Amino acid sequence: MTGPQVHLTYDRGTIVIDAPGTDALSLPGVFVDRRIGSHRAPGHYYRRIVEHLIRNKVPYTDGARGWDNSSGGWPLKVERTPFPHQQEAVDAWWAAGRRGCVILPTGTGKSYVAVMAIARAGRPTLLVVPTLDLLRQWHGQLGDYFGQEIGIVGGNEYNFQPITVTTYDSAYRHVDRWGNKYGLLIFDEVHHLPGPTYLEAAVASLAPFRLGLTATLERSDGGENLLIDLVGPTVYRREIQELSGDYLAEYQARRVYVDLTAEERARYTKCREHYRQFLFQSGVSLGGPNGWGRFVMEASKSPQGREALKAWREQKHIERAGEGKFRELDRLLTRHAAERTLIFTADNATVYKIARKYLVPPITHQTKVKERKQILERFHRGEYTIVVTSQVLNEGVDVPAAAVGIVLSGSGSTRENVQRLGRILRKYGDKQAILYEVVARGTGEESTSDRRRQHGAFDAPV
Repeated sequence: MTGPQVHLTYDRGTIVIDAPGTDALSLPGVFVDRRIGSHRAPGHYYRRIVEHLIRNKVPYTDGARGWDNSSGGWPLKVERTPFPHQQEAVDAWWAAGRRGCVILPTGTGKSYVAVMAIARAGRPTLLVVPTLDLLRQWHGQLGDYFGQEIGIVGGNEYNFQPITVTTYDSAYRHVDRWGNKYGLLIFDEVHHLPGPTYLEAAVASLAPFRLGLTATLERSDGGENLLIDLVGPTVYRREIQELSGDYLAEYQARRVYVDLTAEERARYTKCREHYRQFLFQSGVSLGGPNGWGRFVMEASKSPQGREALKAWREQKHIERAGEGKFRELDRLLTRHAAERTLIFTADNATVYKIARKYLVPPITHQTKVKERKQILERFHRGEYTIVVTSQVLNEGVDVPAAAVGIVLSGSGSTRENVQRLGRILRKYGDKQAILYEVVARGTGEESTSDRRRQHGAFDAPV
């Protein structure tokens, strides 16, 4: 490609290419924008376009990049010796061209991997996180490590700085304002990124350096495959069982079976037959594409359908909160009375039932951020020894004092199960962690438990 100089500019998440008399369409990702009579490409093609121009010795001017590559970097004010796996992860990411995903178990220091990457890359950095809790957590950590003002965008704050933390929600909403301002883009809990709106943050950013961090990359919809193009391939991975003992607490994962009472079994069987008959008559399979959505849609059309949906919910309630579950919970809480324990359920109703029965603090999505923070601080200090929750503690919460996890109910998601295990695996003194899964025998929970245990971390004795 030869001819007059190519000029690049940034426009609301895209690159506009002014290349008179040249074959602009030979550049990666470029298409004709007839509205402006010029050529355009999504922002994430920036690196490939520049590399193509350099490789082919095409003269160009870069008016797209809005950051300074000669800033001198971000030296750490607080340094510590990294664990071997942390150093290996950063080295692997660097060798892969400063692009890619690092998969490390919860509690093994993914945050310090990010800190090392920022310091080594020396580029203005935007770090994207899934929750407001993590936004505050990262903001504090980065301020400590780099000793400078850290920007924060989200939670009613809007302050961009050379190093900034934002949420996935805020990142895609404001991408046109920051998309050309950062040379390094880091996604914490990167498995969230493949959502249809969140992806826009990666698509529209010019950042040539990208890092994804997670303990659980795989998604049920296969969305992790989109990360290869937008963040990079997996460049480093270590599993729980590889790091337990040295960098994580030693642990066991046990499955405990309980029986339904005769009355519960009769109700369970009746409810199951009721809704399964409706599914058969409606031609719906819960295991098929959008099976649950089709079931709900068909059920909404008639009184019989609504009764079938009610029967399904009653069956689930019996599985999740039967008398046998609570007898086993009594036994486990007595056995581990001296240890700090997290109880996990699939629904808020069971959370509040447990909270009332045992007079322990509940945490659900309805719990205010300030109250949640207070509960977890008291749990860490030992003022509370038990906390019961549904979904909100699955990820992004640091509870190192927790040694016992009790899963009374949950989905069939392997990620959810690994995340729950991760909550009790952080090193804390010489604790020995143990995760119990309490399963109602002869119910759909048995297959659900089998699905969520399809990970090497659950090869421990059951």
